[in-house]
Amino acid sequence: MTIPTATGTSEPESSPLLHIPGAGAFVVDYEGCPADRSKSGGWRSAFFIIGVEVTERFAFTGISSNLITYLTGSLGQSKARAAENVNTWNGVSAISPLLGAFIADSYLGRYRTVVIASLLYILGLGLLTLSAVLPSISSLWFQEILFFFSLYLVAVALGGHKPCVLAFGADQFDGQDSEESKSKSSFFNWWALGVISGPTVALLFLNYIQDNLSWGLGFGIPCISMVIALVVFLIGTRTYRYTIKSQEKNPFFRIGKVFAKAARNWQASSSVILVEMEAQGTLPDENSQQFRFLYKALLTPVGSKGGGECRVGDVEDAKAILSLVPIWVSCLVYAIIYAQCSTLFTEQGATMDRSIWPGFDIPPASLLLFVTFSIIFFIPIYDRLFVPFTRALTGKPSGITTLQRIGIGLLMSIVVMIIAALVETKRRETALEFGLVDKPEETVPMSFWWLVPQYILLGIADVFTLTGLQELFYDQVPNELRSAGISLYLSIIGVGSFLSSFLIFIIDEATGGGGWFSDNLNRAHLDYFYWLLAGLSTVALVSYLYFTKTYIYRRGSVNIRRNFGN
Repeated sequence: MTIPTATGTSEPESSPLLHIPGAGAFVVDYEGCPADRSKSGGWRSAFFIIGVEVTERFAFTGISSNLITYLTGSLGQSKARAAENVNTWNGVSAISPLLGAFIADSYLGRYRTVVIASLLYILGLGLLTLSAVLPSISSLWFQEILFFFSLYLVAVALGGHKPCVLAFGADQFDGQDSEESKSKSSFFNWWALGVISGPTVALLFLNYIQDNLSWGLGFGIPCISMVIALVVFLIGTRTYRYTIKSQEKNPFFRIGKVFAKAARNWQASSSVILVEMEAQGTLPDENSQQFRFLYKALLTPVGSKGGGECRVGDVEDAKAILSLVPIWVSCLVYAIIYAQCSTLFTEQGATMDRSIWPGFDIPPASLLLFVTFSIIFFIPIYDRLFVPFTRALTGKPSGITTLQRIGIGLLMSIVVMIIAALVETKRRETALEFGLVDKPEETVPMSFWWLVPQYILLGIADVFTLTGLQELFYDQVPNELRSAGISLYLSIIGVGSFLSSFLIFIIDEATGGGGWFSDNLNRAHLDYFYWLLAGLSTVALVSYLYFTKTYIYRRGSVNIRRNFGN
């Protein structure tokens, strides 16, 4: 079997290979032969890849959703320290895809990166399982060292797995074919639905096993799940389409050179640039005037030996990436809110009445099920009802633009935090009313159902914002940097987790370690923190609207200016 590398060779003289415009890339099957649409790619391949992600998400959620419980219980950490550790690990997990994407897009290719990352993932989960059964045979400090080493090995493995699986799945659809282009757009919606199915099963069963049976078993099952994921991925090998790139330049070097040369020529006037571009017959169109300073990279210094020139296409690719930066920054507060689901929301739920029926209490971490259920319920509604309805109103194939989709989710996140703050205020008042302020071990007589609206609304917001972001960051980057685009989207979640950890640390220090984040939540003020996040979210939404007003969509060789309100 021959699997093409990321760099590959140039196109044969006579070949029906599918060509990706602007990327110097061609699509082949697993033997390196021209890809046949009837025998490779499309949904036949996507189902394998979605199946891989479902099992991987099951494994990851089985670890992450109940991590704070393990830290505060088995490892004896305080609630504030445990929340910081969870946020830091979540941050590393979401930022590590930047490294994985670089390796995949520059050297190994997506297929090989997924296989290697899966093997590391399995090793990390295996060691994590071992650390959970060590207390009876070793000291706590050794257990803790092995635990965190294993945990961060999983984070590194995730960096190679996460961006490449999604990008590889989207690669199975030809954006230049009208039918497959429609399927690709739908793929992102159904990908989100499939991905949430794994966490649903984990939250239903694994959290109960971890809380009531054994942490060793609770960590061992995710390890087995990742073995299954790797097997499923390998089974689909013969059906996949692989991308060969004839362009020998490293795409990161090629685009990085644009920024370097533009900085070197920063004193050059615009008129000089336009004169040289006109002489070369490479004047950009009117819609291409955004970030015009980057065209200074096209100037060739007198006496240059050549070989290091930038092309207009390189500049346009650099502009495409730069134009995503304001969007990336504007969505960081949303990621901070997203981080609360598996930390502070869980801690809230742990203090409340979680009985479903006599003798059975839902585990606190399983409250995340309401997020997953709302996503599972809403995605088909979005894809089959919302899109056709809005399409009839706007005339746009997707109903609303990707930026509008993201913005709606950002608006909903503000509502989520307002509701969360009001519910937390009610929970504290109930604790005071029943004399439980100084009895944190007692259950506050307030049903966990009060928390359900904030979970459900956050799930619906995810359908808008997170799914919109992954489509935007896949579609709007150069073709050979699709893994990097997905990693940039994932890094929003990572940096948001770091910012959440930083905010908690700063506020905890400022309030003397017993203020907003006291170990006794009945004396803490999570409601203040939620109001703060609601305010920050409002500022973030305003900045998002400002930056998206003049954003230019780049699809193939066409640049389209879209106003957020259109």
